Amino acid sequence: MRILIVDDEAPARAKMRRYLAEYPDIDIVGEAETGVEAVERIAELQPDLVFLDVQMPELDGFGVIEAVGVESMPHVVFVTAFDEYALKAFEVRALDYLLKPFTPERFTAVIDRARAEIARTSSDDSTALRSKLEALLNAVATARPRYLQRILVHHANKALLLPVERIDRVEADRNYVRLHSGGTAFTLRGSLTSLAERLDPEKFLRINRSEIVRLDAVKELQPWFHGDYRVVMGDGTTLMWSRRFRAQSAGEFGES
Repeated sequence: MRILIVDDEAPARAKMRRYLAEYPDIDIVGEAETGVEAVERIAELQPDLVFLDVQMPELDGFGVIEAVGVESMPHVVFVTAFDEYALKAFEVRALDYLLKPFTPERFTAVIDRARAEIARTSSDDSTALRSKLEALLNAVATARPRYLQRILVHHANKALLLPVERIDRVEADRNYVRLHSGGTAFTLRGSLTSLAERLDPEKFLRINRSEIVRLDAVKELQPWFHGDYRVVMGDGTTLMWSRRFRAQSAGEFGES
């Protein structure tokens, strides 16, 4: 089985490589870290299976399928960290997915199912797969919210769908993001930039390289040195709105 790994996070690609190394009959034919690269690699390498990240800048996983075309798309396992709508869409259409962070057991189950599905589908009979992908793209185009409404998080051995309006602030922590909500912190694997693109800019503001705040959770802004502002949150936490990021959002707040 020839596999292509597509993910914009190097640690996620390394984890999949490590798990796939356990299978002597699997050949990792390539990797891609952007959607644009993924389109090129799929055409060039003709893999049997693609592990496809859903959230990627510029061209996401759904955009990759549209660009390649459902008739030319190999079997897909979607990889996602944030998108609860996508999870429902995958389940309804019997398309497999990995929710980050995934366990070795979950990965094994996905590989077993993919192997069986590929064995059932001959190269000249991919009607079922095309139908599933077409239905998925139609559903995404017509019903998917433009911005995240809820984020799937784990806390105290439970999975929760956290409404984004309950998030006070988000901070980057190397290969993770930490969501702060009412005194509780939830950790997800992923990049701050990827999450920022899925949050409504009318409700959330990126104030520096490593932090995002929900505007209604901000208590006050205090002018600081060199054009920076101190951001005082409702819980008393103080952050810094850097001059660079303030300049990027100046138009939204009537500044010139």
